[in-house]
Amino acid sequence: MKNIIGRKVGMTSIFTAEGHSVPVTVLEVGPCHVVQRKTVATDGYEAVALSFGPVKAARMTKALLGHYGRAGVAPARRIIEFRQLIDGVAQGDTVRADAFEIGDRVDVVGISKGHGFSGGIKRHNFHGGGASHGSMIHRQPASNGDTNSGHTHKGSRRPGHYGVDRTTHQNLEIVRVDTERNLLLVRGPVPGPRNGIVRVSLSVKTASVKNKKVAA
Repeated sequence: MKNIIGRKVGMTSIFTAEGHSVPVTVLEVGPCHVVQRKTVATDGYEAVALSFGPVKAARMTKALLGHYGRAGVAPARRIIEFRQLIDGVAQGDTVRADAFEIGDRVDVVGISKGHGFSGGIKRHNFHGGGASHGSMIHRQPASNGDTNSGHTHKGSRRPGHYGVDRTTHQNLEIVRVDTERNLLLVRGPVPGPRNGIVRVSLSVKTASVKNKKVAA
């Protein structure tokens, strides 16, 4: 099962065998326990619920403690469902970093960093106005369409809340797997701040290619 939950540790760089420096993001993944195996007969769809992150039992509700108790696993801070590539997984199983291999392509989903209320230059990459003393518009937005309609048109790019959105980076390459410390080193950036929770799955692009080969 190439699905797992993890924590973003930070970024660094490593050297390949050829001596090239590669920027990577370090993810601490698993061990994740299968809390529930959902089926079409019982729930209407196929899914696997994984848990991640230690938590004190005193912080959990009795309902959640019973949910973990039925699965025979320790309470955890987060539960996330996965619906793809879940064949052969049963309730109570454990998923670790060794589920992935060097060279695997994965999609990483996280919550992007929050930037608060931001202007058009930071939020939408608008270019600024003239920098001379005669210009009275340096960073504020200028005309952005009809302003006499009594409402803001949908899709208008204006200042506002920026960040804290669910973001997916696709087709990232795993360049190193540390099974002893449950670490995945992924080439490139991963959305979210340090210690942010991320979900790692086999890339949908890679999965579609493999499925086509199997069908052929």
